[in-house]
Amino acid sequence: MTETACDFINHLVIDNEPFAYIDLNKMLSPVQASKLPYSIRILLENVARCSPESLPSVLARAIGNGPDCEVPFQPNRLMFHDTTCLPALADFAGMRDVVAELGGDPKAMNPLIPAVLTIDHSVIVEHYAEVDAVEQNLDIDFRRNSERYRFIKWAQKSLDNFGVIPPGTGIIHQMNMEALAQVVWESRTEDGQRLLHPDDMVATDSHTPMINAIGVLGWGVGGLEGQAAMVGEPVPISFPKVVGIRVTNALRSGVTATDLSLHVAEILRKRSVVGKFVEFTGPGLSALSWATRGTVSNMAPEYGATVVFFPFDDETLSYLKLSGRSESLCRKVVSYMNAQPLWRRDELAEPQFDELIELDLNSIEVSVAGPHQPHQRQKLTNAASSFRNEVMGGSNLIAGPAQKTFFEPTFNEPITHGAVVMSAITSCTNTANPSQMIQAGLLARKARQLGANRKPWVKTSLSPGSRVVADYLAEADLLKDFSALGFDLAGFGCMTCIGNSGSLEEHVELFADQGLKGVVVLSGNRNFEGRVNPKVPAGYLASPALCVAYAIAGTIDIDLESQALANDHNGNPVYLRDLMPTDAEIAEQVAKVVKPEFFQQRLAKVWEGTHHWQSLSAEGSVQFPWNPDSTYLRRPQYLADIPAEPKTTLAINGARTLMVLGDNVTTDHISPAYSIPADSLAGQWLLERGENPQDLNQYSTRRSNHEVMLRGAFTNKAVKNRLLSDDQPGHGAWAWNADHTQCLPLYEAAKSYAAQHTPMVVFAGINYGAGSSRDWAAKAQALLGVKAVVAQSIERIHRSNLIGMGVIPLQFKPGLSVDDLDLQGDERFDFFGLDELSVGDNHVTMVMHRTNGGQQQVGLGVRIDSLQEIRYLVNGGVLPFVIRKVVQRTRK
Repeated sequence: MTETACDFINHLVIDNEPFAYIDLNKMLSPVQASKLPYSIRILLENVARCSPESLPSVLARAIGNGPDCEVPFQPNRLMFHDTTCLPALADFAGMRDVVAELGGDPKAMNPLIPAVLTIDHSVIVEHYAEVDAVEQNLDIDFRRNSERYRFIKWAQKSLDNFGVIPPGTGIIHQMNMEALAQVVWESRTEDGQRLLHPDDMVATDSHTPMINAIGVLGWGVGGLEGQAAMVGEPVPISFPKVVGIRVTNALRSGVTATDLSLHVAEILRKRSVVGKFVEFTGPGLSALSWATRGTVSNMAPEYGATVVFFPFDDETLSYLKLSGRSESLCRKVVSYMNAQPLWRRDELAEPQFDELIELDLNSIEVSVAGPHQPHQRQKLTNAASSFRNEVMGGSNLIAGPAQKTFFEPTFNEPITHGAVVMSAITSCTNTANPSQMIQAGLLARKARQLGANRKPWVKTSLSPGSRVVADYLAEADLLKDFSALGFDLAGFGCMTCIGNSGSLEEHVELFADQGLKGVVVLSGNRNFEGRVNPKVPAGYLASPALCVAYAIAGTIDIDLESQALANDHNGNPVYLRDLMPTDAEIAEQVAKVVKPEFFQQRLAKVWEGTHHWQSLSAEGSVQFPWNPDSTYLRRPQYLADIPAEPKTTLAINGARTLMVLGDNVTTDHISPAYSIPADSLAGQWLLERGENPQDLNQYSTRRSNHEVMLRGAFTNKAVKNRLLSDDQPGHGAWAWNADHTQCLPLYEAAKSYAAQHTPMVVFAGINYGAGSSRDWAAKAQALLGVKAVVAQSIERIHRSNLIGMGVIPLQFKPGLSVDDLDLQGDERFDFFGLDELSVGDNHVTMVMHRTNGGQQQVGLGVRIDSLQEIRYLVNGGVLPFVIRKVVQRTRK
């Protein structure tokens, strides 16, 4: 521990054992501490303990005596899921190779902080409404992914500080909250003292802020930033502004955590919160359960906030005890939080915030969100009209020009646009909430008793975020009620929420090909067009109970508050109000069946896995033995031919436009996760190498193979390259070739520019790169030859990933957009000012050269959050930077 950190050291005795800690009370006066948001107090402790040289500037900014500054955040642990960790492990293996080739020690390329992989993103809902669907889906998962999983076992044996939660156990964020988070972490000082400090972490998934619900400071980072953190590099951020949400009163009867989270998403998406912390405060906070907090925190990336923080309080401690944390850990937490100004209590003064939003919890109403964005909150009475207006262009679904019916005799009734073709109780967002899961189960029980069932065209699934959920649902005897309505357990993973939804019901598959505009209702966090299933254009986020209700109704074209969902055994109408349990009924069941022993029993087995996992084996080695014939694992192309020294200039000259895109292009659009079509470039590449057409798998499972991922980039049907007119082919992933003589699939067009060593630029509108924190959205652009992205705004994690791949994220100045450039696609661009970048807001001049000899200068901005980001850009990205650092340290 440094001399500066020692200035703030103090000691505690817990269970007769001595502990040291950085005392915020020595750093801040009582008045200063009381004014600071709790999230900032934890951030200060992290800087004082890990980067004390930065403390003076960070502390001055925190108490209002200094300018904005960089904060070098040092997480004490890291989490991955398989679609980010597999590429990261491939990168680690590739970096070991490069280090060896450059004369360094490959064994030195190792995680320096604990890193845990939760395998949750691969299993697909292929079997559903079957008693053994979990086992059947896992059988398919392991048949397809055994090579990937053996690679993970190689990493387990070959890397230090690396643990794995196997497939079929649970979702990363729920595992983090239920099993891994400590709230107070213990480590060792250089002189061997036992040091207590807050549990600070990052994970390579945008919904990591779910852990903020229990007072843990953590957020989502890109895979590249996560890899840097693993080898000891800080996660730098600009000192965050903090938006306070002051809650009063309590939620009304029947209003759920989902409704609150959708309301918060709606109000915050209207404000500028990208890169900011959001923290809850106020007298209504104690009335929000730990589970409600988790649902709200989980949604942070849907409006761009870095964290949505709930300070530690009595409710947090109750959760630690409920979830089976050890008595010794709970005593540590109580002692440490009491010693620090980190325990929120109602009687204490509320912190001061940069902005404050007042929110009356009594005003929240039952809602859904859709049809395309999580912030498109709709009252239940407005869900049908939102579909008509947003998807059908205002047309009536039953009469008028949009009318089209599809009939299958076994359905006993025709279906039309707006049919609910999937209803999924899925995702860590809501399945981590016992009250909501019990509510859905009791609703299903009542429906079963009355004889109301799901419509036959609805694909239904229940995929909880952990096996604990199945335990308490079984204890309540609710699983058979779910099953009676087709909501059999399908697996324990993200599944439908991330697009691993599988095929639609077989007749609906054909109807979708014939033009049926169906709807998916899910208890997840994202509903971007085509995300859940490329054949389903609309999605609505809803509570688990409403997922059951819409499965019974079979259509979005219904007012759930006033119209009947179905008929009972006697032909009488059944309304939602007839099925919905009371809050008292839900609370009674939760108190009976949600038990600490369920959490304890599952925690004891969290690392074991099913028999599928236990039967796999792999040998460890310093360097991975790449198989040149593998279609899953290939040495990364972006780690080829890395020189020992970084480049000397960031200048971009003679660049051409690859694509011009519109607003809200998400990482799903850039790098899809869904099934690989056989007739796609990626599918053809796999088939040419002998892959079974039934096992092409998802793009998300092929992310350790750049050949597949490059061919899949920008292939989402919603992508529109605005350089192509309506009479030109393929508005998705097509572009002009380098000679501007023909339109080609994007991958082939980009190759023509690369053959001429021509750098490329992508232009876009607002919110470029929103959505999942997938590093391949940046890797694909970098490997295609894109050197800069110019957009009106770029979402936080994608911006970080672009820098991590050496791609410069540029933004138009306010009032300007790509429309002002009148691009034809044959222009050339030079960028000036890139070699003068510094921390803060920078000005860059883009000079556009038209083929007629005309020129136009455009002022652009580029925000740099830290010196580390400049180092990454100069080195061509995070990975070359880390490689050179290890080589310099270990070269013989």
